[in-house]
Amino acid sequence: MVIQVFDTSMFYVRAAGVLAIALTLAGCGDGKQAGAEQAPPATAVSVVTVAPETLRIINDLPGRIAPTRIAEVRPRVAGILVERVFKQGTIVREGDVLYRIDPAPFRVRVNSAKAALQRADATRVLAKQQADRQTQLKERDVTTGQLYDRAVAELAQAEADEASARAGLEAAQLDLQYTDVRAPITGRIGRALITEGALVSVGGSESLATIQQLEPVYADFTQSANELLTLKRAAQANAKEQGRDAAEVRLKFDDGSEYAHDGRLLFSEAAVDATTGQITLRGEFPNPDGDLLPGMYVRVQIVQGEQRDALSVPERALQRDPGGQAQLYVVNAERKAELRSVTPSRLVNGRWIIGNGLNAGDSVVVEGFQTLAPGATVDPKPWRNQSADAAGPAK
Repeated sequence: MVIQVFDTSMFYVRAAGVLAIALTLAGCGDGKQAGAEQAPPATAVSVVTVAPETLRIINDLPGRIAPTRIAEVRPRVAGILVERVFKQGTIVREGDVLYRIDPAPFRVRVNSAKAALQRADATRVLAKQQADRQTQLKERDVTTGQLYDRAVAELAQAEADEASARAGLEAAQLDLQYTDVRAPITGRIGRALITEGALVSVGGSESLATIQQLEPVYADFTQSANELLTLKRAAQANAKEQGRDAAEVRLKFDDGSEYAHDGRLLFSEAAVDATTGQITLRGEFPNPDGDLLPGMYVRVQIVQGEQRDALSVPERALQRDPGGQAQLYVVNAERKAELRSVTPSRLVNGRWIIGNGLNAGDSVVVEGFQTLAPGATVDPKPWRNQSADAAGPAK
């Protein structure tokens, strides 16, 4: 009988070696997997490729519409209103009858003035006859000089009374004409402020109605006094280049839509506010369809010229650091995000014109830069301006 004896110490040594090798292999596998998980995926971003273009430089300012002329309709004689002729909110022409004041008292005054004129005329005729008779008698030395002088003076007084009576008749006739209250200007008349049956007076504080001339209209807007000279030179230079006699201005409504007719800038209408130092400028616009109403809020766009070979980026692409420095993310040839400091010059139609720091052909990140860090790998896709697509093609 043969008895085999196992060396337990060697068994444990070999088992320990096998276990160590297994753990090493397992650790290597976990390391490779962890390394693969640590590699971040490329960040999806939307980019635009910068290319030189010609942009119109437009200064966008807030403004309000004002009528070119405004007139308050007031009575020129006192009396009772018996009729309103006009229709509220319509266009009236200069000279149109708007109200009628009771004319009966004024007809009586006209008749009385006519009678006074007739009496004065009869007195003048009698005085003339007496003066002629005294003149003849004086030539024959039959009358005295005193009687002659009295006759001449009475004739002069009669002629003056006749002239006064004639003036009184004209005044009475004029007051009778004023019983028809007429429009002083052509324009849109508002609501009636006085109704029939009301007593109106010449010195009353309340007007009968208001007429506003709305063809053309003014657009009033403010501009800093420091920028006025620059604006004036640029606008006039562009007007000269375009063959215009005045600077070109446009309007946009509060909803962003454009007004169909261009206007002109009236620098001669500028007025300075002594308290704020702001200058109120005025543009004149045609209003054939009556779309522009007094008090309406608008955006006034002044075309200052064109900038050729301009490099621009969408407004949303520009960001600033805590110090206020403008920055852009640019995608380089290795598809890495590169943070670049730039110098924006002006904002035109939702695009920043970049003066320094950008080159033609650069791919600028417009969307997705919020989670980027310099040197991050990106997956660039062309940016699509959805707001411009929704608004339709630019005019």
